[in-house]
Amino acid sequence: MKNNSIFICTNCDAQSPKWSGRCLDCGKWNTLEESAVSKNVKSENIKPAKVATLDSVDSKSKQRFSTGIGEVDQVLGASADVPGFVSGSLVLLGGDPGIGKSTLALQIALNSSKTGLSTLYVSGEESLSQIRLRAERITNILDKLRVLSETNLEVILATMESIRPVFVIIDSIQTMYSESATGVAGGLSQVSMATARILQTAKPLGITVLIIGHVTKEGNLAGPRTLEHMVDVVMYLEGERFMSSRILRCVKNRFGGTNEVGVFEMKAAGLSVVKNPSEVFLSERSHKKAGSAITCTVEGTRPLLLEVQSLTTKTQFNYPKRTATGFDYNRLQLISAVIQKSLRIDLFSSDVFVSVAGGFKITETACDLALAMSVVSSLKEKMVPEDTVMVGELGLTGEIRRVGQIEKRIAEAAKLGFKKMIIPTGQKVTSTKIKLVPVADLAEAVRAIG
Repeated sequence: MKNNSIFICTNCDAQSPKWSGRCLDCGKWNTLEESAVSKNVKSENIKPAKVATLDSVDSKSKQRFSTGIGEVDQVLGASADVPGFVSGSLVLLGGDPGIGKSTLALQIALNSSKTGLSTLYVSGEESLSQIRLRAERITNILDKLRVLSETNLEVILATMESIRPVFVIIDSIQTMYSESATGVAGGLSQVSMATARILQTAKPLGITVLIIGHVTKEGNLAGPRTLEHMVDVVMYLEGERFMSSRILRCVKNRFGGTNEVGVFEMKAAGLSVVKNPSEVFLSERSHKKAGSAITCTVEGTRPLLLEVQSLTTKTQFNYPKRTATGFDYNRLQLISAVIQKSLRIDLFSSDVFVSVAGGFKITETACDLALAMSVVSSLKEKMVPEDTVMVGELGLTGEIRRVGQIEKRIAEAAKLGFKKMIIPTGQKVTSTKIKLVPVADLAEAVRAIG
């Protein structure tokens, strides 16, 4: 066996025989990391594997167990008979430092152990006494959960094979070190090897593993892209570090949908479930202020009312500034151009700053109208009526296009006491819970808010 060294891009997994400051495939800088590869001689003694028909396979993949936290179960599989983890699955949880990943993982571990599920919590970042200090903030029932403070991957795998737990949590994959791989802990080779070895050990034994992963400053999971391909589920815990609200979002799920979110609030005793997220997101709403508009987005099966805030100021530069927080930057550029063209408003001389209150990230175009109205409100220094919610996708010619799940949006707005909703013309609606104002284009929407 001969060892060769290659360089792999941590962004796109492209391989190069020598180091370069820039990846030739994706164009990213400083992403090539050295990795040792082995050239194996093909064995002549390999025997063919046994194959089976699908109907003869015992469907263990259908077995699930609850995490004990309704919001997490909802994210993992809202449509399943028993939402939660699939037995034998590998789940990756990522998030910014200090966002609450370890806290959420420990809460899940404690809940699982309380129900009698054999659970092992492995930490490479904390000592056993530190884990206990965190656990005591959450509950006083500590005798069911087994814990291990270890970074040596071989020791961890041997422990898993010895005690055969049903559920294992590893915090974090970047701290694990294998003697079989080269490089330092957290490097490309170590992370790839650790994940592959955990997968090879856990799958045959039917052990469910929750792996915590760090993220880069760009918000992507640290390590090679193959890390996300190897696991069954990828979840992100999002939110502003110094704010209490947290959003759990699933971006990959082999056993369910990826459009559900869980909403939490960080408290002294850990993360608590938010029963009415819309009320929380609007709790600090700006009253009687220009530049604020309320919209309703739908994440999976859940409607959420959000406040979109805009600030426009006279630019001091030749090229106006556009800044978006919680909203796609390119979408903001497009909407700004539509406002300027359709309403004959000079936005080229103004800087535009847009933010979604509460740290939430809007991913659907149904909130275009609210963003446009908040920008116009700030420009004209005229307040949008406080009892009004608006939904609609904005087209390039200024038309307002229809959105999906309108009945859910109307019901959520009515539940929180809103009296009027601006919707696209032609939207089929049967609800009479709230006054509906159809608009065909951006100009009509401006007239509708007075």
